[in-house]
Amino acid sequence: MNKKIKQNKYKPEPAVSKGDLPTSANRNKPSKKFFISLGLVILMSLSSIWVYDAITQCPVFNIRQLDISGTKRVEKNEIIQLAGITEQTNLFEINLKSIEQKITCHPWIAEASAKRSFFSTLILTIVEQDPLAIVNIENLTDIIINTQGHPFKEYEPQKDQLSFLPVISGADLTQAGNTFQFEGPLFNSIMNLLKTRGFGRINDIIGNENIGITIQAQDIYNKKTENIQSIMPVKLGFDRFEEKRIKAIKISEYIDKNFPDKAISAMDLFDIEKIFITTKETNTLHHNIERGV
Repeated sequence: MNKKIKQNKYKPEPAVSKGDLPTSANRNKPSKKFFISLGLVILMSLSSIWVYDAITQCPVFNIRQLDISGTKRVEKNEIIQLAGITEQTNLFEINLKSIEQKITCHPWIAEASAKRSFFSTLILTIVEQDPLAIVNIENLTDIIINTQGHPFKEYEPQKDQLSFLPVISGADLTQAGNTFQFEGPLFNSIMNLLKTRGFGRINDIIGNENIGITIQAQDIYNKKTENIQSIMPVKLGFDRFEEKRIKAIKISEYIDKNFPDKAISAMDLFDIEKIFITTKETNTLHHNIERGV
């Protein structure tokens, strides 16, 4: 039996001509779009540099107006010197963050904000330190603390004029990293006391690790004018200051009403459940004679 021979239907692909082959020259040849993009980037960079130089060197943009707000203690001339600003300073050449850092180097300045306005105005907003008390440290200079309890400046009586602030003694500085600060239960109690109003003007706060706080304050407990002392020592302990303040007022009213011949000379409120007061006899007859009775 004869086998039929099948026709071979395979057709070879057409050969690629040499002109269609990708050569190394064609593969490495940059496109026109690349050169155009590169040229645009260079042109924009040069234009930006030219515009920046034109603005920062143009006298039209020199600082002509300086608005400073928030200062009470620090003179405006001091702030200008710290910022390093002159009439020739260009508004767009300065670094605002750098100016803020320079200004806050002043011990009385807690925060500073610098902003540009229009084309020739610089606005400086200052937040000064809010002094709370003066801390006396043995063998060291006195230090001023702010309302957060942070020390920020050595006390210079003639320059700072803070004789109205209470003077704290018995608190010690502790080092935390590169800074010094006050901390601990006793100092926390002192800070809580300073937040409590109604003890009269406090001249001195004496801290003791064992018995807490004793204050030397204005006498607000003797009601009769002739019995009022210039200073009243009051022992307060470590806590419950508002309760103790109210208790002290009630005791003074009770003494004034029921013992008119006595005046309070000292109070011990260490334990609010067991209060001690020191009284002194008042010369009622002497006062009556002076009044013509």
